[in-house]
Amino acid sequence: MMKSPWFRIVSFPLACALVLIADQGAIPYARDAFHTVVAAATAGSVASAENRNSKAANNSQYTIAFKSFAPNNTDIFLADANGNHVRPLAPNSALDYNASFSSDGQWIVFTSHRAGSADIWRVHPDGSSLEQLTDDPGFEDQAALSPDDRSLAFVSSRSGQADIWILDLVTHKTRNLTDHPAGDFRPAWSPDGQWIAFSSDRDRVRTCPSTTQPGAGFFVTPQYRDIYIVRINGSGLRRITNGTSETAGTPSWSPDGTHILFYTGDVEQVCTGGLILGTGTTQIASVEIASGKRETLTSGDGLKVCPRWIGHGLVYQTKDGLRFANGRTIHGSFQVPSWSPDAHSLVFHVETDPRGDRDRPFQNWPSRDARFALLRVPDASSFAPSGERMVYILTNFAGQIRSGKLVTASLDGADRKVIWEGPLTADAAGPAWSPSGNAILVGVGGFFQRAQIRPAQLTSVDPNSGHAVQVTHDDANNGMPSWSPDGKQVVYRVARGSSRELDILNLASGKSRRLETGSEYDTFPSWSPRGDWIVFTSKRDGDYEIYRIRPDGTGLLRLTRLPGNDAHPSISPDGEWIAFATSVQGFKDEAVQPLLVGTFQPYGEIAVMRIDGSEFHLLTDNATEEGAPSWVPSRARK
Repeated sequence: MMKSPWFRIVSFPLACALVLIADQGAIPYARDAFHTVVAAATAGSVASAENRNSKAANNSQYTIAFKSFAPNNTDIFLADANGNHVRPLAPNSALDYNASFSSDGQWIVFTSHRAGSADIWRVHPDGSSLEQLTDDPGFEDQAALSPDDRSLAFVSSRSGQADIWILDLVTHKTRNLTDHPAGDFRPAWSPDGQWIAFSSDRDRVRTCPSTTQPGAGFFVTPQYRDIYIVRINGSGLRRITNGTSETAGTPSWSPDGTHILFYTGDVEQVCTGGLILGTGTTQIASVEIASGKRETLTSGDGLKVCPRWIGHGLVYQTKDGLRFANGRTIHGSFQVPSWSPDAHSLVFHVETDPRGDRDRPFQNWPSRDARFALLRVPDASSFAPSGERMVYILTNFAGQIRSGKLVTASLDGADRKVIWEGPLTADAAGPAWSPSGNAILVGVGGFFQRAQIRPAQLTSVDPNSGHAVQVTHDDANNGMPSWSPDGKQVVYRVARGSSRELDILNLASGKSRRLETGSEYDTFPSWSPRGDWIVFTSKRDGDYEIYRIRPDGTGLLRLTRLPGNDAHPSISPDGEWIAFATSVQGFKDEAVQPLLVGTFQPYGEIAVMRIDGSEFHLLTDNATEEGAPSWVPSRARK
């Protein structure tokens, strides 16, 4: 083990969570008491969070429903170093997270959505002098104050991807420090203020193997990260991790500036989900800057992230809490903890509304374009022609089978009714409500990674009685249905092995014909309410892009030419716009569960464009996954 003068560590087997602070004793703290304090401190904030942005939504021309994996609400808390005396800091109904102390302990900077988008704010530890530091409409997060408190390093998407930016707090001028097409995350200042360490997913191959098991499929973009250092003028860029067999993150400097601390894990865990789902293992390592000498400081199973030196000791977060060098634990959700310079106080964030898809209220979200209101709903959805009711799938994400229930609800999320329960042995995907309002189509069988090995059939469900009738009858994998505006035909995705094609089913005759698109990998079709176009996702030009075609197979046109994947297209009720999910901005944080919610694609945003592919507008901008957009019928907005 390393025996530098600035720290010492005791080696021992690790359990779920630990903190290492030299020569400190046991500090017991009850998990239940922790959550009781948090619940009491945030009472009343959740209800107001559910109704935020509703005024803006009422003034919009369109409303788009979508699925999000973002937490419902997170808040910032302070505690004594032993985990006691938990109290809220600058409470607000919007999301607050990723807080850190200034070097003199007089300020705490954090990310907040209280002004709409994710911006950087600061406040004194006593809650006074709250001040907004950034106000760009893009995503701004992971802020760190310089040792002299005159500059702020933070992650921003204002350049189109996640770069490290520097804000001069005296002149209020900003500059892009890293300016790279890939993502740069988690900046950390050297003690002398001359260097910044950060993690980045640049210069790494991004592929996951095809699989039929739960995990990252071939359609997922994996994230492999290294640790870099760069001078604050942008020179001297240097990678300090190996760039091949590991993925690393959350760097931190030693007090004397000679070493950098970070977590590291085997790259094989990325595609199997060990990091983002929280089931894998990482270790804490240290690199001496001058020599490149490296040592691993921990052992044992479990995720370990956010290492920090506190005085002459080391502290880091695991999935379940914090532990000291003698092995005793502080249990609790201390997310991304930061200690005051005197090590007497701890600031962190906690998810304060743990309700899932079944119980979560529908949420009005801020939109980057006021014409398009955003409504967060539990999952992929479709609407009755009147717009008074919607249907979505309540998916069971436990185990290998993604079975589901069809649930109908009013637009405010009230009066939820389960109208159909799919078999526990089959995945469910969809749904699509018919133009006449008397049927809902859903795919039942093998979906997601299992679409290439299991058949699936379109099933029609009566929205009133729940009576289900199988519509397709073959050995293919049929799903992703979309109705023609007259309700006589359905376009859907047909999978056989690794191929994906689009077919059009005549409901009266029961016969299908292939829609000739010129590709064998098409999916997610959407039929325009005008009947003139079918838009779809295709992987024929390197990644997933959106195309349109006439129902007779003419007029094929590629609509998107963006970096990353584009999918889930849906056409507006007037046929003028396409809403879709895009990964054009890439990752905006490290994809490891203690930092992000467990989902394999924490890079999807909701965007719109004209039916001809013009006028691209990004509507969401954050570090979580959004997808599966659908449009609320126009009449429901009158």
